[in-house]
Amino acid sequence: MRALLQRVDRASVRVNDEIVAQIEHGLLVFLACSKGDHVGLVKRMAERIGRYRVFPDSTGRSNLSVFEVKGSILLVPQFTLAADTKKGNRPSFDPAMPPKQAEELVGLVGDSLMEMDIPVQTGVFQAKMLVELVNHGPATYLLEVT
Repeated sequence: MRALLQRVDRASVRVNDEIVAQIEHGLLVFLACSKGDHVGLVKRMAERIGRYRVFPDSTGRSNLSVFEVKGSILLVPQFTLAADTKKGNRPSFDPAMPPKQAEELVGLVGDSLMEMDIPVQTGVFQAKMLVELVNHGPATYLLEVT
């Protein structure tokens, strides 16, 4: 399971010219599930996302989590993060989990984050989404759990 975190001042998702999810200060999280990922990884990924210290403290060091800064999360399913890009000029999506299974795991990650008292908005699974963001930093982090 891979998550790409971006520290944002704001982010939103549009589907068919309609805003379906938006947050202010927090994290935009693109999440991908690969074949072999399972429910046992959900809590671990949610805890890593929710506790990952990427926000500055009073000294400017990245010592605070999205929970600690009272931020929100915009969780966007993105199967392309599961692509195999090791060779050639075209990604292979063979490693990606089938959509129905991935949708369940992504939903469970969102539920686990909400159980941690972190507000979560979500993108629409398998939709053509327009994602807009203001990346603060810029700051982007790749997390993987296996």
